[in-house]
Amino acid sequence: MNNMKSTAAFLGLGLLLSSASGAIVNEGMKITALDGAADDEFGYAIDMDNGIIAVGAHNDDDNGNNSGSAYLINATTGAQIAKLLPSDGAAGDQFGFSIAIQDGIVVVGAPGDEHNGIASGSAYIFDVNTGAQLEKIVPNDPESGDEFGNSIALDNGTIAVGAWRADDLGDGSGAAYLFDASTGTQLEKLLPDSGNNYQTFGVSIAMDDGIVAVGSRTYFVLGEGFTFAKVHLFDASTGEVTNVLQADIENYNGDQGGQFADSIDIDNGLVAVGAPHRSVFFDFSGAAYVFDASSGEQLAFIFPDDRQDRDHFGFSVSLDNGTIAIGANEDDDMAWSGGSAYLFDAHSGSQIDKLLASDGGTFDMLGSSIVMDNGVVAVGATGFSDSNFEGAVYVFGESIDACSADLTGDGELNFLDVSAFLSMFGSSNPIADFQVDGQLNFLDVSAFLSAYSVGCP
Repeated sequence: MNNMKSTAAFLGLGLLLSSASGAIVNEGMKITALDGAADDEFGYAIDMDNGIIAVGAHNDDDNGNNSGSAYLINATTGAQIAKLLPSDGAAGDQFGFSIAIQDGIVVVGAPGDEHNGIASGSAYIFDVNTGAQLEKIVPNDPESGDEFGNSIALDNGTIAVGAWRADDLGDGSGAAYLFDASTGTQLEKLLPDSGNNYQTFGVSIAMDDGIVAVGSRTYFVLGEGFTFAKVHLFDASTGEVTNVLQADIENYNGDQGGQFADSIDIDNGLVAVGAPHRSVFFDFSGAAYVFDASSGEQLAFIFPDDRQDRDHFGFSVSLDNGTIAIGANEDDDMAWSGGSAYLFDAHSGSQIDKLLASDGGTFDMLGSSIVMDNGVVAVGATGFSDSNFEGAVYVFGESIDACSADLTGDGELNFLDVSAFLSMFGSSNPIADFQVDGQLNFLDVSAFLSAYSVGCP
């Protein structure tokens, strides 16, 4: 489609199948890079604003092995607007490891950049309209191995950057920084209330309405035991801690907190936190949490209706207008580690939809990254294309009431839709799971026939 290799025209929802616990939804559009190559991992990082998707491909080789790149994509047409490369890109920079876009600028992290020593890291600011590089930003106290730029957020003219391997409170304890987006000037350095070796404060970062959320992992101190992962909330204007969020890990099933805070987002007073290694259902099925940013109260503990071990649900999260989009990049519905994503009501924790790639394949890892903006969801699949890790991005539209039994997508119900259902049911295709309970049985047949009898609006 236009200047991208795409499959399936963007039709909003694609294919939607209604059920009591939500719907299974296929993409409206799939996007791959024009110059995509094996191991690029296009879709490793993703963000979206004002109809433009910013996509990182941190292992692209344009400026040397694993130097990295980023792309700007029209979210409606799939057209490539620009490919972004830093002016001083070099092998191993991993430019595109993180990305953020808002109000006409895009910021891209390069944690492997050697600007101030091996893997000291950097970030770059680009103009969305022209693709021109505006600034290169580095902290005032760079050190080798800090990997500054591993995480990035952008809000209201302020850039937040994680440096998860910084050593302020111990080896790899981590740090985060705030910068003025218009000048690249450092405003604040953020540190947790306490820390120790390998805490990796800054493993994830998000920002909204003057609040910066910074994730840190579980760490262990001999003689003291585990300090479980946390999300620190900071006032962006002062750099002061306003709250500390921590999951109820009383019954953590030996998963050491399940990598709580490896993914986070914040929107309109809510904080979403992924814990992709929580063992809710056997090993590493994954979970997500929702907190009130003001009070710190945990509002919801979320896991999907069809949870399975090692799905890594919560690997990526995105909040938008009360809906939370969650990636499960090793879900096996379509193929081994093909991946999936889900939509939940952030307030009630109830499941809305499940998102699947129509052409999902082994090790596609759909859900490796995710972003939701104004009802449109873009999901990264870093392993796409016969597991050569070229990468792809799948775009899903707003969830609406649809003619759910129209499996051919032609707006009509006829014998072709019945034939399509029977074929999917016979091949155990999860699209035939109208009950969204992970099983195919007579209840799904009954649900399809009920939807068929209702007809199309």
